[in-house]
Amino acid sequence: MIHFVGAGCGAKDLITLRGYEHIKKADVIVYAGSLVNKELLDYNENKAMIYDSSLMTLDEVMSVLIESEKKGLYTVRLHTGDPAIFGAIKEQMDELDNNDLEYDITPGVSAAFGAAASLRAEYTLPDVSQTLIITRMSGKTKVPEKESIRSLASHNATMAIYLSASLSANLQNELICGGYNENTPVAICVKATWDDEKIFRCTVGNLHDTVEKNNIKKTAVFIVGDSINPSNYAKSRLYAPDFSTEFRMAKEDN
Repeated sequence: MIHFVGAGCGAKDLITLRGYEHIKKADVIVYAGSLVNKELLDYNENKAMIYDSSLMTLDEVMSVLIESEKKGLYTVRLHTGDPAIFGAIKEQMDELDNNDLEYDITPGVSAAFGAAASLRAEYTLPDVSQTLIITRMSGKTKVPEKESIRSLASHNATMAIYLSASLSANLQNELICGGYNENTPVAICVKATWDDEKIFRCTVGNLHDTVEKNNIKKTAVFIVGDSINPSNYAKSRLYAPDFSTEFRMAKEDN
């Protein structure tokens, strides 16, 4: 069985225990070398053969995975963050299905959630935002028009925008045209949770200037919305004394 593993957002110790065990036992590891923390490879105890997929085509990646599996080797495909978020794993799974090969998936911590921890933020604050939108600007990989930044911005929800650092001028314009106030808080998290993590706080109105001034080119996630710097919010009803749950009865007012 081939194991797709989410490496997490950066820090070596933010991988899941299951992911750690897969890396530890692997005979072959194909990892996204341009994005995955290489320190994760230190967990391997089997002197695995290591392949950097940033230097490979899809056909080359699949050749390694398929041949390794046919040889009975313990094979790990190590993706950045969580494989389900911009991981390009569907095309790989389809190839494995076509070859009648089994695989499983171990989730990982995506950059938006590593960023939330670093920002000490809650994205879903009552009376502020109850929705998190994870998306990207349209670039080499096109985004459906109905999912454009401008369209999604009309909700004024919390947004986590990936893979868009090189398009920051257009991103700022789309956010404003979509309905965000220019004073809406933005946090630009570069290499969230890595040792060399950098966080830049700005607003929608000076997002592009912040990117340019700090020479931000890649590995950045933009968190947009009032939830990252709320002026006011409602406390959760879950813990309110007058709120009953399956496990706790509401306390009567004395």
